[in-house]
Amino acid sequence: MSTQADHGHELVPRPEQTPDALRAALAVVAPGRLPEMQRTKDEAFAKAVEWQSLSPVRSWVLCWARDIEIARRPDLAARHNRATNNLEHEDATVARDALRELSTVLDEAMEAVRV
Repeated sequence: MSTQADHGHELVPRPEQTPDALRAALAVVAPGRLPEMQRTKDEAFAKAVEWQSLSPVRSWVLCWARDIEIARRPDLAARHNRATNNLEHEDATVARDALRELSTVLDEAMEAVRV
């Protein structure tokens, strides 16, 4: 597990950016997403072979590291859930604010996991 800034209570330490470490962290913070992780991993590896490039694998790692960062931090998870729930709000201002907040949460999580 890697070193990270203190964000208050975290469900698990930030995992290393390897498939096994990411899977182990996801099994704790969002076990229902494990089949999705495996499916997208298979797709990324297939694209890597087809494209003869590691770019799809690196993208897969970063996307899951980002999603796990959100799930392992209750502060980010709560903000993510609120924003997601308001994306289709009947009030356009609320929906627009939710989209802005969702983008901010995703950016914050991605910044935290970039190495």
